[in-house]
Amino acid sequence: MSADEDLSRLLSSAVLVFVGMLFGSFSKLLERVVIANWVTVDAYGEVSVALAIVNISVALTLLGFNQGIPRYVSRFDDERDLRGVWLSGLLAGGVMATIAALLLYFNLGFVTDRLFESAGSKRLLAVFAVCIPLIVGLRVGVGAIRGFENTVYRTYARDLLYNGLRLAVMVALLAAGWGVIAAGYAYLAAAAVSFVAVHVLLNRLLPLSGDFQLHTRKLVVFSTPLVVSTIISILLMETDTLMLGYFRSPESVALYGAAFPLARGIPVVMGAFGYLYFPLASRLDTEDEHEEIDAVYKLTTKWGFLAMFPLFLTFFAFPGDVIRIVFGSEYSGAKTALSILATGFFARGAFGRNGDTISALGHPRYVFVANVTAYVVNFGLNLVLIPRFGFVGAAVTSAIASVVLNGVLYGVLRLRFGISPFSRWTIRTYAVLLGGVLPGVLALSRHVSLTLATLPLFAVGVGLVSVAALVVTGCLQPEDRIPIRLVESKLGIETSIIARYVPES
Repeated sequence: MSADEDLSRLLSSAVLVFVGMLFGSFSKLLERVVIANWVTVDAYGEVSVALAIVNISVALTLLGFNQGIPRYVSRFDDERDLRGVWLSGLLAGGVMATIAALLLYFNLGFVTDRLFESAGSKRLLAVFAVCIPLIVGLRVGVGAIRGFENTVYRTYARDLLYNGLRLAVMVALLAAGWGVIAAGYAYLAAAAVSFVAVHVLLNRLLPLSGDFQLHTRKLVVFSTPLVVSTIISILLMETDTLMLGYFRSPESVALYGAAFPLARGIPVVMGAFGYLYFPLASRLDTEDEHEEIDAVYKLTTKWGFLAMFPLFLTFFAFPGDVIRIVFGSEYSGAKTALSILATGFFARGAFGRNGDTISALGHPRYVFVANVTAYVVNFGLNLVLIPRFGFVGAAVTSAIASVVLNGVLYGVLRLRFGISPFSRWTIRTYAVLLGGVLPGVLALSRHVSLTLATLPLFAVGVGLVSVAALVVTGCLQPEDRIPIRLVESKLGIETSIIARYVPES
């Protein structure tokens, strides 16, 4: 398969995954908005802490198999081996997840006394504990589907069903008067149904019954560094919330919990590229096509940066308006945190899929080192900044840790493998958008404010202005014809005005 064919397939896949992830991210955000507007600010803060505990538990017990499974599925051909990879992950992850759920259940009093304040928090956390094995099983199934480089089934099972059903159940239970416990039961119902659905879909790609050859040792050897890396990656996301719960009030957790999910939506488009990028890069590594990996990495980073820019700029320039529109005026204190977090997540996305690239090359220990370094910075700064500055200090810490993490990964790729996300076109793109469009929007934000109607129009307008700026400043390269052709085929339009500025070679 040629480089152009790989890029075209990757981009086509990314469009579908992006739509699914966009729905998933929107439903998660809407879920937070629903909870925030249906319960008290303190109760919303306790839901945020409970979700942080679940996310950390899932990362601990998944054993890094969400990376190991797609890596080996993409490399095996025999059904016995393919079935064995999936089953190894399901058995090992399932056992560990069950143990974690039981440990959490039998230590509810210890946990709630230190991180929660309300009497009902013990019941809420108990329901969330039951979710852990089901979520791990769902992630194992999605990992196997990813190894087949299938984007449709992943979108159906995880993005649409899991996120959509969870939101629907939550709204129904809150409307029925269940209170904050509705969040726990919504996660439980959605995880159970989606676990079954993902394996029904996986069975279409690979019959799940039949002979198998377990590859537990091989998975563990590859995934062990990723276990700690994944755990630390999750801790980088969730430690802020847990430490705020320990040092500050549930209100501080709630305000941070309003800003964080918004900012976290910025790199969604880069995650869409990453779904198929990892198995693709693994296959190219098997074929010793490192130059093609470098080319694909550079292009996806550039495209991802452009796609992230409008959302970042909206959050960075109009944080108060965004918080007010989405969560209400009682959460307006979170605007500074949103601006800081948006910067951190945007900087993270600007480095592209660096962790996936290193893992695909077979060196996950470097990802481990980078994550440990970033977490040490994160934890140390949180100890200093959260007691003094609260959730704003947590936001500053998160942004700094994100830059440290990606700086280390970039250094490894550049120095060890000679791979970089930055081509001359990428650097020019960054300079035009950050040096030209950004200052203009910041100046505009001093004189105008956004409403529910104008917010999406503004984001779209920034996107169009950004594309126009890249066209007239010579930021396009020959490979940019691939996304242009895709847009034309999907929307049934001609973009000859843009296409004529794309160089031939």
